[in-house]
Amino acid sequence: MQLRYGFRLYPTPGQRVALARAFGCARVVFNDAVRAREDARAAGRPFPKIAELSRVLITQAKQTAERSWLGEVSAVVLQQSLRDAETAYRNFFASLEGQRKGPKLGAPRFKSRKDRRQSIRFTANARWSVTPGGRLHLPKIGEVRVKWSRVLPAVPSSVTVIKDAAGRYFASFVIDTDPAADLQRMPHTEASTGIDLGLAHFAALSDGTKIDSPRFLRRAEKKLKKAQRELSRKQKGSNNRERARLKVARAHAKVADARREFHHQLSTRLIRENQAVAVEDLAVKGLARTRLAKSVHDAGWSQFVGMLEYKAKRYGRTFVKVGRFEPTSQVCSACGHRSGPKPLHVREWTCTACGTVHDRDHNAAKNVKSAAGLAVTACGAPVGPEPVLAQRDEAGSHGSPPDARAA
Repeated sequence: MQLRYGFRLYPTPGQRVALARAFGCARVVFNDAVRAREDARAAGRPFPKIAELSRVLITQAKQTAERSWLGEVSAVVLQQSLRDAETAYRNFFASLEGQRKGPKLGAPRFKSRKDRRQSIRFTANARWSVTPGGRLHLPKIGEVRVKWSRVLPAVPSSVTVIKDAAGRYFASFVIDTDPAADLQRMPHTEASTGIDLGLAHFAALSDGTKIDSPRFLRRAEKKLKKAQRELSRKQKGSNNRERARLKVARAHAKVADARREFHHQLSTRLIRENQAVAVEDLAVKGLARTRLAKSVHDAGWSQFVGMLEYKAKRYGRTFVKVGRFEPTSQVCSACGHRSGPKPLHVREWTCTACGTVHDRDHNAAKNVKSAAGLAVTACGAPVGPEPVLAQRDEAGSHGSPPDARAA
């Protein structure tokens, strides 16, 4: 299974200039590839292959006066930018033909130098490495200082350098995990649980446990409003406006980081303690169009469920999604009697058939577990990990610099 391990980078001023140059060159090559494809489509010609684009847009372009500066960055960065354009078109056509799950994708668009998030990728043949001193050596950039939060479990296959909207730099390593080692980290257990996600409490478990919602955005709302108000008063294009924009971006990044850390800690705990986990498949997009939109986005249910799913695959756990139309809040978990829908302000109710008094969230969590069949298969036969796409990031614990090397 592939995962991404992210670490904070602290480049020097000279290295920031070199990274900016690499970001710009990668963007230009991507835009040239999109332009070549669009010109071919307009002329009715077949799309040029990636080998032809590489020869024309990189090899030959370096020999011209207009594109000679492409030789100042690693050629691997430019090749990976071409591959990104190829992948974008492949996903676009797969979406048109209905072969790709999820929402419809649009055609690839030109990248702008004003984009707040920029990235470049180095594969193994780029000869990047982790130095004995714990720095990340990147070709034509130098040895960049890294804040290691944990040890890399294996030799990475690639590293992506990212600059986010808050001006922070990150290194994202792609790691192939060892399934046997992952299974040993999470020993088999007989427990299973159902999870009911909500707003009053972030989650209610079928055993009666309730997990409070941290409401990271709500708690930081006053600070965010002040920073946004200061930004709106700055003159467009001025240095003061850029500093105010960074202040807003860093405030939002702090909220997102805290929410992500909370999701990682909770999802890891639930996967460690339970062999099988069931959760309701919520219609987040629909809820995000209601008056509860801000609270729904603040909770981040989709991110949390995604973490549960990939961690279950990694550690051999059973993960089940219960259909969103399952009446988990209407059915008595004791006798199975369905008493109909209830307004959100009703937090406790009594079953008219058996007289059991239910807590709304606890009852829904028990019904989620029952609908998933976990009440019968509590032993939860382990599910072997399947190959999945590399995740964006993981929570980590503090550790020493890694001993892994990248050729």
